[in-house]
Amino acid sequence: MGFRSVMCGIVGLFLKDRSLEPRLGELLAGMLEVMTDRGPDSAGFAVYGAGDADHVKLTVRGTDLADLPAKLGVTGVLRDTHLVLSVPRAEEDRVRGLLASEYPHLVVTGAGKRIELYKEVGRPADVARRFALSSMAGTHGIGHTRMATESAVTTDGAHPFSTGEDQCLVHNGSLSNHRSLRRMLEPQGIRFATDNDSEVAAGYLSWKLREGATLAEALEAGLDDLDGFFTFVVGTESGFAVLRDPISCKPAVMAETDRYVAFGSEYRALVGLPGIETARVFEPEPARVYAWERG
Repeated sequence: MGFRSVMCGIVGLFLKDRSLEPRLGELLAGMLEVMTDRGPDSAGFAVYGAGDADHVKLTVRGTDLADLPAKLGVTGVLRDTHLVLSVPRAEEDRVRGLLASEYPHLVVTGAGKRIELYKEVGRPADVARRFALSSMAGTHGIGHTRMATESAVTTDGAHPFSTGEDQCLVHNGSLSNHRSLRRMLEPQGIRFATDNDSEVAAGYLSWKLREGATLAEALEAGLDDLDGFFTFVVGTESGFAVLRDPISCKPAVMAETDRYVAFGSEYRALVGLPGIETARVFEPEPARVYAWERG
């Protein structure tokens, strides 16, 4: 149990200064690489970049993806084993139906107006390089390095997990009641692709948000409904939030300046950020939601 309590690393970066947006991927990649020894088995990240209300981005993972946009009648950007499709809203149901019926071997890792979500087996630096994370621009992003202490080293088990539009979550910890939560959420229409307890946490937040809660309210409700120990970093289309359980045995540190808010499992993940020497650096308090939203 003591070994498990220190494993996995999570990072997050929320930009206030628009002049930093072209550097989002570069900064996030550096933060993720520093966390390598906390989780060299697999890595993943979600970036919130450009988007428009008339299209939905579907990030698809699999093989033989190069010809898929033409076959589906949409456009797409291929990055290694992932393809980001740009689908007109009016065509989303048709495209999802074709993916399910004609390409069942492919996995939709994320969907939304702005989110792109990538994850693979491998060390964080290698995963970031395969998907050209350093070249990505955006307003905020989160990342995860995994030590697979409780399940096999697979891409399906890698974080982030996304169970709602423009929503994703990374998690360091373990939930004891995830199976009962899964049984409660599935009849509510929340679908799960893996047995990972972190995906259940993501589904729980998606359900709360769908029911009308704000991001902060959904996380606060989780303090009562999620049993176990956890540190969550969550992304939505416009927001970024952090929550630690009431015991807070998982390490966490945050930094805030007038240009950004950053999170890392350890301070060393933050030292490469611009202006970190003058940042307000603090440890997030147990059972307190920290949330920022654009606008």
